Amino acid sequence: MPSEPLVRWPWVTAHLNEIGAALGQHVELTAIAVVAGLAISFALALAAHRYRRAETPITWAAGVVYTIPSLALFVLLIPVTGLSTLTSEVGLVGYTLLILIRNILAGLDGVPAEVLEAADGMGLTRPQRLLRVELPIALPVIMAGIRIATVTTIGLVTVTALIGQGGLGQLMLAGFINLFPTQIYVGAILSVALAVLADAALLLVQRALTPWTRVHGGGG
Repeated sequence: MPSEPLVRWPWVTAHLNEIGAALGQHVELTAIAVVAGLAISFALALAAHRYRRAETPITWAAGVVYTIPSLALFVLLIPVTGLSTLTSEVGLVGYTLLILIRNILAGLDGVPAEVLEAADGMGLTRPQRLLRVELPIALPVIMAGIRIATVTTIGLVTVTALIGQGGLGQLMLAGFINLFPTQIYVGAILSVALAVLADAALLLVQRALTPWTRVHGGGG
């Protein structure tokens, strides 16, 4: 009796639309979570950077959210937001905060004091100093955080299949339910490929935005 193939390619070719829709939803859920998480984290990190007393409670709160198991967090949100995309996004955004806040703070804290003094000596206002001096210097560290948050979110999106979302996670869940390995392998392989491609794309963006790091052997 011939062995069962790991992937039934006729099924794959017959369900390309379904696979494409799952991949599209995966990308959409990830992009929304990372962009929203970056906006929230940036505001909180700036507050913590300027008012040092706020750093501990901000990072503590983000850390508490990060330590909650993903499935448990989604279950806790369901009574409030239901089985919806909002439930997925609230949870996914929550998991990006600690990573992004820490990296943004690390980047800003890494700006040399003499550079800040020179900027002040040039008469730059605080917003001008932030935009023209601090953020460009901190950008490599911030981009590293965005890369980590993006790859992490791509993995977490698969868990949201259990509440009716999940993108590629839905394929894997259907494969487990139907005892059909092809769906599991397609979902898993595409999830890994998406994470690798996203990280590579963000690395290219980072290098384009910080060309000076290549001169000193950095940027990776």
